[in-house]
Amino acid sequence: MKKPIHRSKLRLFAGRLYFTFKRHLYWYFLVVDFAKNFESHLPIKIFAHKTILRRKLKDVDMWMQENKIANLKIAIKKLDGLVINPGQTFSYWRQIGKPTRKKGYLNGMVLHNGRVITGVGGGLCQLSNLLYWITLHTPLTVIERWRHGYDVFPDVKRDQPFGSGATCAYPNIDLQIKNNTSQKFQLFLQVDDKYLIGKWLSDKPIEFKYKMFDKNHEIKNEWFGDYSRNNKIFRKVIDKNTNKELGEEFITENHALMMYNPLIEYKEEKNRDII
Repeated sequence: MKKPIHRSKLRLFAGRLYFTFKRHLYWYFLVVDFAKNFESHLPIKIFAHKTILRRKLKDVDMWMQENKIANLKIAIKKLDGLVINPGQTFSYWRQIGKPTRKKGYLNGMVLHNGRVITGVGGGLCQLSNLLYWITLHTPLTVIERWRHGYDVFPDVKRDQPFGSGATCAYPNIDLQIKNNTSQKFQLFLQVDDKYLIGKWLSDKPIEFKYKMFDKNHEIKNEWFGDYSRNNKIFRKVIDKNTNKELGEEFITENHALMMYNPLIEYKEEKNRDII
């Protein structure tokens, strides 16, 4: 794994200008059929998942969690009911737009170079993570996804493979999904008292179901002194009628610097050695 490069403020500013111009050129001037139409909810549920809204994280004040919830409620208004017709592409940031105070977005938690900071619209990565996860359980094609470059918090009751999310940062770190099938797909999104809820709906059922798993999950001590966490994610394709496994598909691989010490020490008894 390469050692992280710390660029100057001028270099970062110039890079943001360049890539922002390039992204807007792609969104608005190239011939891409982006999803933009909304309909009442389609009848068939393809896959659903929910993630908890308030999590106690080390060194993260709970007001950030509350502001995150407010930000999520604003963002999902731009997505709930959106239909991706056959041949169309969904762009997370093109559809949501830039999070600004004028639109009602609040300061929330943002991960920047492995550090927790505050920023307007913070917390929207929970939404992009959820969208990526539910999309992996459909025949939709992810054409742009950015992995998290840092593993910031230790696992707590993890029920998904490491690296199953998609980070986001307006406008360049986008999540894009293309519908290469012959049927409609539609987003259903909701925030209740405890959860962010996401579903993919459709006008027709699908023939397969999918199960995610990872391989080669390992922690490495890198040459520059830090630890990294690495794995490859695959999915099993299963026939819904016979429940027969039809094969495996490679999804992605992840490499993230760990921002906590993976060598946990503890004492069993007062006079015991530290293990």
